[in-house]
Amino acid sequence: MSATISIRGAVKAFGDNRVIDGVDLDLPAGSVTAILGPSGSGKSTLLRAINHLEPLDRGVVTIGGETIGVRLGAVRTFRGRRDGAVPRFQELPAREILRQRSRIGFVFQHFNLFPHLTALENVIEGPVAHGVPAAAARARGRSLLEAVGLGDRADARPRQLSGGQQQRVAIARALALEPEVLLLDEPTSALDPELVGEVLGVIRALAESGTTLVIVTHEVGFAREVADHVVFLDHGRIVEQGPPAAVLDDPQHPRTRAFLSRLR
Repeated sequence: MSATISIRGAVKAFGDNRVIDGVDLDLPAGSVTAILGPSGSGKSTLLRAINHLEPLDRGVVTIGGETIGVRLGAVRTFRGRRDGAVPRFQELPAREILRQRSRIGFVFQHFNLFPHLTALENVIEGPVAHGVPAAAARARGRSLLEAVGLGDRADARPRQLSGGQQQRVAIARALALEPEVLLLDEPTSALDPELVGEVLGVIRALAESGTTLVIVTHEVGFAREVADHVVFLDHGRIVEQGPPAAVLDDPQHPRTRAFLSRLR
């Protein structure tokens, strides 16, 4: 099962630094989107805004038609004119946000596994917390670890696993609640070069599964191979987007061309 993602008027600032600056983006269900851009361009912040880990200052995110993190409230008008109306947003209760996040898997750059839990326990922690019976959660957890090539490491703790293995456990954990959307934040950047391939192989298989994927990555070759949509961010704005062949092989914006030329 997968879902559409729609972002409208997204703005996020930290102090005077506007990290996301008026982003509008529509991603179809089942699509694979790669987000590229220089360091500090707002890629990770935009990804975290999708599941409300980073609440927006303005704008709205919807997944499968459901507004994420906030409830639309009354409309405020200026001087009685409707053309100046803006929606008010009310933060949803924490329990409701957690329910929404169960639809949205997230794979962090630095794994974020619980060090005191085994690989299997890390994978099933979320489902059990959401009321899935322990036996069913363990069965699915073992199946997911098998799927990422770690069926024989279910009882290993993170310190006993390589970085690539830890990231594969993190991917299995993100899939444990059968999310409609999977967000991956630089999933290979914390890995030694020889371990990158094993994680990209798992993501490559996910890209064929029909789940809506959004991947922040610096792996341009991988983006060209697996993505059907590439978004290039610069200073919090989308400066170019489209199919990989267009954005990566024939970029139109000078910032995109300059960025890609440094990676060749």
